[in-house]
Amino acid sequence: PLQPSILSQNIVTSIRGGGESMHEYDISEEGNSFSPPSPPPLEFAHGTTTLSFTFQGGIIVAVDSRASIGNFVGSKTTQKVLPVNKNILGTMAGGAADCSFWIRRLRSEAKLHELSEGKPISVARASRFLSSALYQNRHLDLSVGTMIMGYDSLGASIYYVDNTGVRIKGDMFAAGSGSTFALGILDTERRYEMTQDEAITL
Repeated sequence: PLQPSILSQNIVTSIRGGGESMHEYDISEEGNSFSPPSPPPLEFAHGTTTLSFTFQGGIIVAVDSRASIGNFVGSKTTQKVLPVNKNILGTMAGGAADCSFWIRRLRSEAKLHELSEGKPISVARASRFLSSALYQNRHLDLSVGTMIMGYDSLGASIYYVDNTGVRIKGDMFAAGSGSTFALGILDTERRYEMTQDEAITL
């Protein structure tokens, strides 16, 4: 946002981004009308870590709870694990608005499926719907990296889906800027035979 402007001798000087750039505008009668240039595109600094993995007792999902852009922390209590239905969860990594919108859209689709088909939507079908919807809207430059996970008639499963429409099934995923660190630990420490206490500790 623009900081308070400085008015001196019919010249307005606006300081953008804490003084990193300055623009002057002539507002005298002889000068042109006040028309500031378009603001530069925002460069987002990321800070999310979400992960999930399967083990013999089910699925573990862990996320941080901070919503931020750069050094500004908007919330320290953001819910990044969002229920789709009683058997399926989705996680948020990327733009909070984009992720929450599409998880809510998936929730509506899951409810519609259950009402029309008489049975809950499968994890595979839920992830396929989200992947298809994001692919169709890939030109909107969305920011979504989510894991859709849960139980159905085929057992436990996890799918990674992002804003390009990518859809990958796997036993272990991490999304967000901290994912490389999380995967480094999971690669060496995760075992399918872990007890529930060991999985939670990891």
